[in-house]
This record gives sequence, C-alpha cells and structure tokens, in this order.
Amino acid sequence: MKDAIYNIIQIVLAVLLTGVILLQQKGAGIGGAFGGSSNIYSTKRGVDKMLHYTTIGLAIVFFAISLVRLFL
Repeated sequence: MKDAIYNIIQIVLAVLLTGVILLQQKGAGIGGAFGGSSNIYSTKRGVDKMLHYTTIGLAIVFFAISLVRLFL
C-alpha cells in the first residue's frame, strides 16, 4: 500500500514539474509566450520568479521521494 502511494505522489510530482518547466522560457520571460520578446537580460520578477522557485522546490521534493523509494 505504501508503495502505491509513493508511486502516485511521484507521478503527480513528475507531471507538475514538467508543466512548470514548460511554462518557463529561457531569456524571454513569461511575456515571450504571448508574443512579446526582449533581447535585454533582466532579473526574474513576478510570475517568472515564482515559477523559478516552484521548479526548484518541486525538483527537491521529487528527488527526496525518489530517495525514499530507493531505500524502502
């Protein structure tokens, strides 16, 4: 039963992580998805910053769950 729960959690995390990564665009920001583009590098702000930190958090949790599954 525990193994099934870990499987479901890991699948959900994988889908979320993939979605968050696909929402990001290198150098263009979230505006690039809607036709706007900029050739000037700027710091992450607003939604871009939130997506960046969400990606890091989901990756850490995904890796931790993978390690837990490995050792159990």
